[in-house]
Amino acid sequence: MNVIHPTVHPIEAPPVTDAANNAIPRGRMKDMQGTPGTPGGLALRFFQFAFALVALCVMATTTDFPSVTAFRYLVATVSLQSLWSLTLAILDAYAILVRRRFRHPRVVSLFAIGDGITSTLTFTAACASAGITVLIGNDLNDCARNHCTRFETATAMAFMSWFAVSPSFLLNFWTLASK
Repeated sequence: MNVIHPTVHPIEAPPVTDAANNAIPRGRMKDMQGTPGTPGGLALRFFQFAFALVALCVMATTTDFPSVTAFRYLVATVSLQSLWSLTLAILDAYAILVRRRFRHPRVVSLFAIGDGITSTLTFTAACASAGITVLIGNDLNDCARNHCTRFETATAMAFMSWFAVSPSFLLNFWTLASK
């Protein structure tokens, strides 16, 4: 019976050259400002929260906002936006204090999905409120009985909150896609 037995022959390692000794050490890539856990991300979260809170307070101080569905929708969405932004601002502040970054793909995907949902809701509510405000002010010429200035201010603050949450969403999505 002829059976072939494999034989292992060790190979010598190649000698170390100067190129291997002079190689640049690899390090982690710096975090982009605006991503979670950075001071830029904390600033974006603060502006999202501040603009949403101003929109909520201005709209809630009017007496006739519950009569229009778009204004009730705006109050609901900026309430959600302010809670979401405040929660993530607290997490960002904690991450900055302990000098950690949010790099885990599940955490970044949660931030990206949450930012995508809240930004879409805030944008649609601001657009709906802007349409009703234009209807009341320009088409019906009924600003004397309504709080047009307050409605316009709340709508503008909702748009500003959306402008602040959009970079957060894009940076989170890009961070998630680049991993």
